[in-house]
Amino acid sequence: MTTDRQETGHAVTARVAVGAEAAFGFLSDPIALGGWSLGCMNTAPVPGAPGVYAGRSLFDGSETRFAIDADPARGVIDFLLGDAGAMVPRISIRIVPADVCGLGGAECLVTMSAWRASDMDDTRWQQLCACHEAEIHLIRAQCEAAVAGRPVRPFAATA
Repeated sequence: MTTDRQETGHAVTARVAVGAEAAFGFLSDPIALGGWSLGCMNTAPVPGAPGVYAGRSLFDGSETRFAIDADPARGVIDFLLGDAGAMVPRISIRIVPADVCGLGGAECLVTMSAWRASDMDDTRWQQLCACHEAEIHLIRAQCEAAVAGRPVRPFAATA
């Protein structure tokens, strides 16, 4: 895959077979994020940093810290990345209710957008875009399963 160095944003959308409120609840849950975000798996709260969570990259094991700024009235979730006190919004999700986009009542559209940091090289940007192409499918499947009472727990301990 090649990318134009000038590309500054990327978005993916999925039609999800749950209502907008249920999708919003799932997507604004920082622990659930640890099951679908390939760059931030197995999330947990950061001790001593209220509202800040950390997960590990499946690629290199590096830690990613994030906070969630969720606006249920607008159906927007911003994911702020970085260290506590210096976090920036780089990933955003918008949930569009069925009545707004002409879908059935128990459906919604979920769009995930990313903005390229000025210091992100082409390889890292391509990896991020490819991850989001896969993650939107994970979001759809895991959100639908959670609402159906069959939550997917990729890192749950097994007996």
